[in-house]
Amino acid sequence: MLLLGFIPLLAVLTAGSFGAAFPQHALRKGCSLFKYKFLVPHETKAMQKMKQHFEDIMLLSDRKCNARLFHRKWNPAELSVPDRMMLVEAELDLVIAMLELPADPSFTKTRQRPLAFLSQAREDLRGCMATGAPSHQPSGKLRHWLQKLQTAKETETTGCLEASAIIHIFQVLDDLRCAAFQEQCI
Repeated sequence: MLLLGFIPLLAVLTAGSFGAAFPQHALRKGCSLFKYKFLVPHETKAMQKMKQHFEDIMLLSDRKCNARLFHRKWNPAELSVPDRMMLVEAELDLVIAMLELPADPSFTKTRQRPLAFLSQAREDLRGCMATGAPSHQPSGKLRHWLQKLQTAKETETTGCLEASAIIHIFQVLDDLRCAAFQEQCI
């Protein structure tokens, strides 16, 4: 009878010491953007194919766009790591929203792999942001760019936003790479 009372107590003590040895936050998935430091060739090839396909479609259209969202006088390496993450999140939000628009069936197929890759990157980035500096306030440079992005969303046509996002996809990937390198981005 005494032994039966001891077993539950032993289970509680063992669980308590196990919990102390492995704190709850250590059991959560860590923040790692390592896989975005160097893109695998098939991902780069899929992005290039999508961009080229889109440019071919653009040649047949008569779009006249003024969006200069990706023309900045500063380099993301000049930003703090939390600012870089906020920049890339905003860029990915725009690109993903534009890739999710209804499109020509052949372009819909071409964009599938890049869209899946970019959506995963955004999810991974958001996970890092949540564990890093969730209440970070953007610097003046970034705040100005975010305002420029918001203004473009309100004033530019969807077609121009789409063109700007897809044509500058490799700049977004470079910014993602910089965010992945964190302090080592140069």
